[in-house]
Amino acid sequence: MEDNPKIVITVGDEAGVGPEIILKALASEEIPKKINILIVGNKKNLISKYLFLKSLGIEKIVDPNQLNIDDLKISNYNVKEPSNDTGNASFLYLKHAIEIVRNSPNSALVTSPICKKLWNSAGHNYSGQTELLSEICKSPNVGMLFTAKSPFTGWRFNTLLATTHIPLKEVPYKLDKNLINSKLDLLYKFCNKFKAKPFLQIAGLNPHAGEEGILGTEEIDFMNQAIQDWKIKNPLVNLSQLISPDSCWISSAKAWRENKTKAPDGILAIYHDQGLIPVKIISLSYSVNTTVGLPIVRTSPDHGTGFDIAGKGIAQCQSMIEAIKTANDLLNN
Repeated sequence: MEDNPKIVITVGDEAGVGPEIILKALASEEIPKKINILIVGNKKNLISKYLFLKSLGIEKIVDPNQLNIDDLKISNYNVKEPSNDTGNASFLYLKHAIEIVRNSPNSALVTSPICKKLWNSAGHNYSGQTELLSEICKSPNVGMLFTAKSPFTGWRFNTLLATTHIPLKEVPYKLDKNLINSKLDLLYKFCNKFKAKPFLQIAGLNPHAGEEGILGTEEIDFMNQAIQDWKIKNPLVNLSQLISPDSCWISSAKAWRENKTKAPDGILAIYHDQGLIPVKIISLSYSVNTTVGLPIVRTSPDHGTGFDIAGKGIAQCQSMIEAIKTANDLLNN
């Protein structure tokens, strides 16, 4: 076991669905049995969650006593409601887990969902886990990439966001040639892990990619030139011209369910919802949030804390399963 890749999993905010989806996912037959997995969290809380889920009649769930747990005892025992305490604990779990992975060769980090508002109210002023990872790992050029492997065709669907957790009105002011080029570098490097000559596509910012300046000028002001500059530096890469956002993901939707459909191996979306809406519609619970540009592998389920369904035993664990499998795939690549 010690010679195999280690997956370090944080429990996230313990008032959310993190503990539940971990216990459910690790009971799945889809998880390779020889992976050395370490959980970072509060063992008593995990046992309490396990006993509660068992009382609901849920059988396919792993006993925490059979798991390797780094028991930090930061949060209060038997958490029931989200609070500054659960937000603070989730922040400290992540910091601890990052250091474990940074100091453990051939290991990866899988993070359960946290609540950004509770991080901030607990005094940790970060807009998300990605930003903390970027700071600790001293990696300024990171990207939020969503990857999913189709259970129907085996095709891998990848979407990278050029901008992430910022107000929509700020997006045009964050964009420039350097940002677009740096994100294309990250997207190509990730897709190249799975395909020798990936086909990349980039969505326009405005409807119809600006319609030659009629519906917005960012495309003709600098976005088209940024693409041309990147192509010159990467002549062997197949990169399309800017695609209208309303049609950019159509071929991806077909490739998700139909074999032998030509679709881009990677798409660069310009802002958060432009990319996440088609990703979640196409790949449903199979999508995984992957931070690219770090010196470590980090994946996460593509959903939030689920405070509204936590404690009901109904949280789905497929995205957590996929996050663990993807982390293992990236280590092997």
